[in-house]
Amino acid sequence: MAEKHVVRTDRAPGPFQGAPYNQAIRCGDFVFVAGQLGVSLETGELVGPGIAEQTEQALRNLAAILEAAGSGLDKLVKTTVFLVHLADFAEMNEVYARFVGDRPPARSTVGIAQLPVGGRVEIEAIAHV
Repeated sequence: MAEKHVVRTDRAPGPFQGAPYNQAIRCGDFVFVAGQLGVSLETGELVGPGIAEQTEQALRNLAAILEAAGSGLDKLVKTTVFLVHLADFAEMNEVYARFVGDRPPARSTVGIAQLPVGGRVEIEAIAHV
């Protein structure tokens, strides 16, 4: 197995309250990014109550982490989107499509009961480096 390398950047929020996980792990030619919420780096809080603004911020956080790992949104191969309200699916998709371009990765979308800090969306990813 390839060696694991921790990826950290100060351009995206770190783990909540010292939780035992990293922003991402690079292993071989892939980077595995922990779920990103719509949390602002500046305030440490959600950017707002809406699904569109939270999705955009989550993807900006994801992009910053991928860049720190030597990758980018254009190299995404798989994402998982967690939604508290599946009724947000269409609006989340509109924002998501702007970020992933014309060659989107494979994706799963899962409805869940709740997310930390009252978030409505969380996005985790695997990308090629």
